[in-house]
Amino acid sequence: MAPEPRFIEGVTMGTTYHITYFDTQNRDLKTSVDSLLRLVNKSINTYDPSSEVSAFNKSKQGIALKLPYLYAPLKKSLEVAAATNGAFDPTVMPLVNAWGFGPEKQRVPDARQIDSLRTFVGYKKIQLSKDSIRKYDARVQLDFGGIGQGYGADVIAQFLRSKGISDFLVELGGEGVACGKNLSRNDYWKIGILDPNSTRDNQFFKAYVSLNNRSFTTAGNYFNYRKINGKKYGHTIDPRTGSPVQHTLLSASVFAEDCATADAWDTAMMVVGLDETIALLKTHPNLEALLLYTTPDGKTGVYATPGIRELINIEP
Repeated sequence: MAPEPRFIEGVTMGTTYHITYFDTQNRDLKTSVDSLLRLVNKSINTYDPSSEVSAFNKSKQGIALKLPYLYAPLKKSLEVAAATNGAFDPTVMPLVNAWGFGPEKQRVPDARQIDSLRTFVGYKKIQLSKDSIRKYDARVQLDFGGIGQGYGADVIAQFLRSKGISDFLVELGGEGVACGKNLSRNDYWKIGILDPNSTRDNQFFKAYVSLNNRSFTTAGNYFNYRKINGKKYGHTIDPRTGSPVQHTLLSASVFAEDCATADAWDTAMMVVGLDETIALLKTHPNLEALLLYTTPDGKTGVYATPGIRELINIEP
């Protein structure tokens, strides 16, 4: 007989988390999960002035690594940055701040400001080793907004596995890891993909995906934007141009072995747009994706990679 599900939830990284797990020992793991997430935040949260990444951002040359949760997400960030020619770039922080989507609030930057900031944005301007991060320009800053929540979900998932738990669903800010089955239903975990027409107060799903031992993330400009002089600026900044993206891709949901990988790649896809994303997916068979985009007649189009199509149920 299957054990009863346990549910824990909380607040972290400026969002919420929800975990469902089946434990034959019926343990309450919330205290341990919260402790882990506090450590992750102390490593990568740019909104915490005492975090390790904040110390790096304020440093002149870099820092020695002391906490356990900065090296792995930065290593993954640099891998995806190289694979996308900088469409995903962990050094985008100065541009994120300039457009008002970071800890610092500023006006819309002009072309000269953007050009100035771009001189010290670029993933090749840092050097990572097992025990330190160095920067080649004192103004270089890191931002884990495009990978941090996914990495946090991975940390929780690894903790649950270490406790011998193999059937669980971790969701952190919409990113997560689905392992084993939902034993209450004796079926694989099902997650919803937000409809791009949702609002913050009225959220509904465009698709449902059945997942087993796979991580999931979605990037989109649903709610995180600024409106200035009647023009909407989405929070996805193209590190290569220094400006928010404007194209037909509404959201990118990525499914991968680990959540940090999926999270970084969905950010890159929202930068490069629909056509380039489809081309990238053909050369990265380890990734599956569901893309929602605006068609020429103003409707919502759907593209799914072959490996995920049969697992998706699209709402009319």
